[in-house]
Amino acid sequence: MSMMQNDIAHWRTWIGKSESRTELLDRNALIRFAAAIGEPLDVEQAEPSLAHLAFFLPVAAADQIGPDGHPRRGGFLPPVSLPRRMFAASDMTFGAPLLIDREAKRVSTIRDLVHKSGRSGELVLLTVEHSIVQAGVERTREIQTIVYRDAGASTPAIVPAAFDATPDDQCWHPGPVDLFRFSAVTFNSHRIHYDLPYARDQEGYPDLVIHGPFTAARLFGHARRNGLTPTRFAFRAVAPLFCGQDVTLRQDEPGSVRAIRCDGTDAMLAQVAY
Repeated sequence: MSMMQNDIAHWRTWIGKSESRTELLDRNALIRFAAAIGEPLDVEQAEPSLAHLAFFLPVAAADQIGPDGHPRRGGFLPPVSLPRRMFAASDMTFGAPLLIDREAKRVSTIRDLVHKSGRSGELVLLTVEHSIVQAGVERTREIQTIVYRDAGASTPAIVPAAFDATPDDQCWHPGPVDLFRFSAVTFNSHRIHYDLPYARDQEGYPDLVIHGPFTAARLFGHARRNGLTPTRFAFRAVAPLFCGQDVTLRQDEPGSVRAIRCDGTDAMLAQVAY
């Protein structure tokens, strides 16, 4: 086997590995999350969109942070050596609202690791399942896809272009403060979201990158403007979004929402069930 094949065989030994954490779902943490995504702060009256993202945050000691700001690899997640790591997709189901100021348990399990090779280079897709249980009830189940890839070519600057709007479109214009606040409330230290020289010179982006989960939370909120509460929300990121540029949130039909970049490119696609 090639070196990559040997590596993949080793990384796949992580499949089935689990870890669990028990945590108090702190009211103030949820209020800060609601503020960061632009939703009402009365979190007991209305649970913020994707509220579970406010809890069970990644914690690594200062000497365990890698050069990109992520925790170093090789703990719970396999030590995939491809340099770029990003959140690619998620499939979430919601069984019941979270109970604030009470303990919950999250069990995380590595479900799969797949290697792909194509014109864009080497890719490794890692599937991780998270289940949050509280008072004997599964509140949220999330199946995440994390993608690791080669460095690849730089992303050119995005040039805005006119495209047709619909009456129900929502325009979102996140700036650097918005990205910083979301990084802070999710304890996400990936440098592409706040360190412009790094994002531009090391990872080849034209500007700070909007977090995938941030966009997903905004899309979720857009999908429930009809007063219905989603029981399932599945999204995939298909193009990057950048700080300081308009993002159009659009609901094409009751079960489909998407985030459209300022040049008319679909950036995130999501399916919703009520």
